[in-house]
Amino acid sequence: MYAFTEHLKEVFARFGPISVRRMFGGHGLYREGLMFGLVFKEQVYLKADAQNQAEFEQLGLGAFVYEAKGKAVKLSYFQAPDALMDEPELAAVWAWRSFDAALRAQAKRLAKPAKKKKVAID
Repeated sequence: MYAFTEHLKEVFARFGPISVRRMFGGHGLYREGLMFGLVFKEQVYLKADAQNQAEFEQLGLGAFVYEAKGKAVKLSYFQAPDALMDEPELAAVWAWRSFDAALRAQAKRLAKPAKKKKVAID
């Protein structure tokens, strides 16, 4: 797996420097500390949201799904097109779209008001 994840740094070189971190039996793909993709069993998945998910679906690319407590859990990451592994320009385009989706998700999280903690008064 190490050789594959190191190769991804070359694949996404036109997108910019990325880092790869181990996580839950796979790897996360990061740019500027923000996760835009994941790798599981040498398959790349890229971040999707309402603005770019249709592009994945139009190509018949499926969502990343794993099983937890006997139930299928679908994440907002979709299989990357195979062609991007050999086409650096295409890899950069898809990576930017996914990075933008990750930025939008981050902005949503940051915009939510913090939950107030209940304080017991004696």
